[in-house]
Amino acid sequence: MKPARIVIAPDSFKGSAAAHVAAAAIGRGWSSVRPGDELHLLPMADGGEGTIDAFAMAFPDAIRMPVTVTGPDDRPVDAEWLLLADGTGVVELAQASGITLLHPLRALDAHTLGFGQLIAAALDSGVARLLLAIGGSSSTDGGAGALTALGARFLDAAGAPVPLGNRGLEALDRIDTTGLRDLPAGGSIVLSDVTNPLLGPYGAAAVFGPQKGALPSDISVLDANLARLARIFRLNADAAATANSRNVRANEDVAGAGAAGGAGYGLLEWGASIEAGSAAVGDALSAPAAVASADLVITGEGRFDEQSAAGKVPSYLSGLARDAGAQAALVAGLIEASTHEFVEAVSLTELAGSSQAAQADAERWLVEAGALLAARYRG
Repeated sequence: MKPARIVIAPDSFKGSAAAHVAAAAIGRGWSSVRPGDELHLLPMADGGEGTIDAFAMAFPDAIRMPVTVTGPDDRPVDAEWLLLADGTGVVELAQASGITLLHPLRALDAHTLGFGQLIAAALDSGVARLLLAIGGSSSTDGGAGALTALGARFLDAAGAPVPLGNRGLEALDRIDTTGLRDLPAGGSIVLSDVTNPLLGPYGAAAVFGPQKGALPSDISVLDANLARLARIFRLNADAAATANSRNVRANEDVAGAGAAGGAGYGLLEWGASIEAGSAAVGDALSAPAAVASADLVITGEGRFDEQSAAGKVPSYLSGLARDAGAQAALVAGLIEASTHEFVEAVSLTELAGSSQAAQADAERWLVEAGALLAARYRG
C-alpha cells in the first residue's frame, strides 16, 4: 500500500479542544490505523479565538505582548497581542472582549473597550500594520467600545459619554472623532469569519444576538441601537463628504460589517478593510502549498452549519483541496448542514452518543474520528 500524504487542518473545537490539540488527536487516530502515511498537522483559525496561536506557530520569532485590559463586563482581563518580525501586530478580540470571558452573558451591556485597548497598545508599540481577528465576541456594541479606546467620543444630547454596550447607544446623539487615532502606515485588516451586514434579518443582532444571551424581545432593541449608531456615523460622513466633494460608502452594508456584534462595522468606520479570516491565516501558514501535494485534507470545527460555508475554515480547506485535486474529509462536533463537498464526514456527537459526551472528552472522540476516517480511506 502506497503511503498517502494527509494534511490535518482543523479549526478549534470551541470550549472543547484548541486547534493544535484537535489536529494532534485526529493524527493519532489516523496513525493507529495507517501508521505508514505521512501526516502534516496544520492547526487553523479563521479570525476567532486561536488566531494568535496559529500565527505564533507559523512565525516562531513572533513576540507575545501581554496587556491588562478592561473586559466586556468591566473586570480586568490579562490579554496579549502578537508582534511579528515584519512589524505587523496581530490582535484578537476574543482575548479581551470574548464571550468566554462572561458568566452570565450580558446581551445589552457587554462591550469591546478592552479590544480597543489592545489595539491601542499595539499602536503605542509602533506597529507597521494591524491584523484584527474579531471572532468570538461577547457584545453587540457596533465596535463603539473599541473606538472609544482609540479616542472617539460617543455622546448624548447633553454632551456626556453614553454608557458602554449596546444599551448605551439608545441615548447616542453625536459622535466626535476628532481624537480618533490614525491607522498604522500599513493599514488595518479585519479578519472575519462571517459575511453578515450590520443590520436587518441577517445582521449582527438577529443572527448572533441569541448566541450572546439576547432574548427574542431584545433583538429589535439591539438592531435599532445599531441602526442609530450607523445613522449618526453616516451624518458625520455626509458632512465630511460634502466638505470634500466625495461620495460616502455605506459601511453598514459591507459584507462582514455585522461580524462580532458589529465590531466589523466600527472598524470599517475607523478606516480598516475586511478580509476572510481563514484565507488570511491560511496564507500565513502556507496552507495552499501544503494542500497542493496532499492526497487527503482533513478539516473540522466544533459546529458545522450553514454559516460554515461563508468562509470558515472547513469551506476554505475544502476549496483548497478541490483546486489541488485532493480529497477532503470533515470532523465536526455537530453537523447541521450538507457535507456534499467532503468524501467523508464524522460527527463527534454521533460517535459519542450525545453532544455532552463529545464535549466532555473531545480529545478521545477526535482520536476515534481520525481512526474511523483512516479505516474508510481508499485513496
